Amino acid sequence: MQLASFSGFIRTLFYIIAFYYIFRFLAKLFLPLIVKKVVEKAGENMYQQQQREQQNSWQKKQNDETVIYNTDNVKKPRETKKVGDYVDYEEID
Repeated sequence: MQLASFSGFIRTLFYIIAFYYIFRFLAKLFLPLIVKKVVEKAGENMYQQQQREQQNSWQKKQNDETVIYNTDNVKKPRETKKVGDYVDYEEID
C-alpha cells in the first residue's frame, strides 16, 4: 500500500494543468485545419451526389420520351382564403 505525498499530488496537478494547456494550444493550431478539411470533404461529397442525381435524371428523361405538362394550375390563379372582413375603426375621445 502506498501513501500519497504532497509532492506527488503537486506533480500530478502540474501534469494535468500542463496537459490541459498543451492540448488547448495544439487545438488552436490544428482544429481549424481539421474543420476546413471536413467541410471541403462534405462539399465534394455533395457535389458528387448532385452530379450523380443530374446524370440519373438526364438518363430518365432520355428514356422517357413523353413529357406531360400540367397547365391547369397555370391558367387558374391561386385563390386566397378569406377569413373575414376588415373593419376600419376610429377611436372616439
